[in-house]
Amino acid sequence: MPDHILAIDQGTTSTRAIVFDLSATSVASAQVELTQHFPQPGWVEHDPIEIAEAAVSVANQAISRANLSPDDIAAIGITNQRETTVVWERETGRPVANAIVWQDRRTAEICRDILKTDHAENIRKITGLVVDPYFSATKLMWLLTTIPDGQARAESGELCFGTIDSWLLWHLTAGQVHATDASNASRTMLLNLHDLQWDPEMLELFNIPEQMLPEVKSTADDFGDTDRSIFRTDIPITAMAGDQHAALYGQACLKNGQIKCTYGTGAFVLANKGTMVPTQSSGLGDAGLLATLGFQVGTKKTYAIEGSVFVTGATIQWLREGLGVISNAPETVDMALSAGTNDGVYFVPALVGLGAPHWQPEATGLITGLTRGTDRNHIVRAALESTAYQVKDVVGAMEAGSQKSNQSLRADGGQSTNPFVMQFQADILDQVVEVADINETTALGAAFLAGRGIGMWRSDSEIASLWKASAVYEPSMSESERMSLYSGWLEAVRQATPRISNL
Repeated sequence: MPDHILAIDQGTTSTRAIVFDLSATSVASAQVELTQHFPQPGWVEHDPIEIAEAAVSVANQAISRANLSPDDIAAIGITNQRETTVVWERETGRPVANAIVWQDRRTAEICRDILKTDHAENIRKITGLVVDPYFSATKLMWLLTTIPDGQARAESGELCFGTIDSWLLWHLTAGQVHATDASNASRTMLLNLHDLQWDPEMLELFNIPEQMLPEVKSTADDFGDTDRSIFRTDIPITAMAGDQHAALYGQACLKNGQIKCTYGTGAFVLANKGTMVPTQSSGLGDAGLLATLGFQVGTKKTYAIEGSVFVTGATIQWLREGLGVISNAPETVDMALSAGTNDGVYFVPALVGLGAPHWQPEATGLITGLTRGTDRNHIVRAALESTAYQVKDVVGAMEAGSQKSNQSLRADGGQSTNPFVMQFQADILDQVVEVADINETTALGAAFLAGRGIGMWRSDSEIASLWKASAVYEPSMSESERMSLYSGWLEAVRQATPRISNL
């Protein structure tokens, strides 16, 4: 019997495939960069065809590098950048426009108009989300009004909508399956979070024809088999999950209260909240956090609360490509340490607005505290520190009105390998930070879920036993220094977004 799982991880800046064995060990991987398109300020797009072709390419490369054949793959799990919106023709499978990426802010005006009505609170109650261009509904609404005859074609059944998971599934099954999983669906602002079905009221509000939407299935489920034209054999696809939901599972945050942060292009903090939809009285609060489905295995639903920080790792990319003050990410560690302190310099990286807990789509970036003595090391240190400050904003919102959690923060993603960032994160949170032994926990979570889907791993406890940390960071900063530094950060955010009143 095949005893390996293939995880396809389609991210914001790259597409990756990893082969895992029964012990959840990465056997081989392949990765390719994804072209970013910025047609206008605030607009971010991807080419859907490039994404589909890259997924197949890296999958074949990973299988080959593992010295396996496609027949050795027991199942495939797909995980993906969430909220990114694709519309394609049902008959031909061709996209009718570029994908609108989750970072894209072109629908800010649509969101402002909605916020002027009484719909915002109802959207929050039904979907768990706040009104923001981040989510798929306004992106899809915009596409249907700009594609020639888009609305009419959608209503006639000619067009399909999907997030990236649905788009990949369509191609891997040669157009035989149009489906999504409940975690991705919960990010569209069209799903009723309580019954996990497309909500008629939301569809009417955003003028979205239900016939263009994918079927909603569990996170670990039967999503059909790959077409033989893809891998020359039939491989079952048994899991799909949004990247942060897959990471929550891959970090084995399987008990109520466990919390993880994935440090990628942005930083995404999710806390397991058990089997009930989070409400204001059960930890959601009024601080701009989101209620979302964590994952669904079989009929068991696990919900989560989430705080999404839009720009963390992307700050370092901007320092390299935009300002040219660094040549690579690893050198930032020595630069930050050589600065000694931030010397009063703070960097608010609101390069695409601010996400949780602020939700200010029109906020712009700011570097404050500059003096004649400021050098590039201070700028780099402030950029690294901004990641930890933003995560603290979210964790603090999650703990507002309740006793401080004694749970560690489980970290993964690119900046989790940066020892300066992780130590500063532990210090500014006053909380232990555990870095996962397998950094690519998003792909690992997809593999775990696919394995659960075919019975390779039979229980959450079996999954939890496979998780281990590669590094543990203990807080060592004094309370007075912690409060002083964080106070400076809050003042910088106030300067960047004077309308924020909830800090």
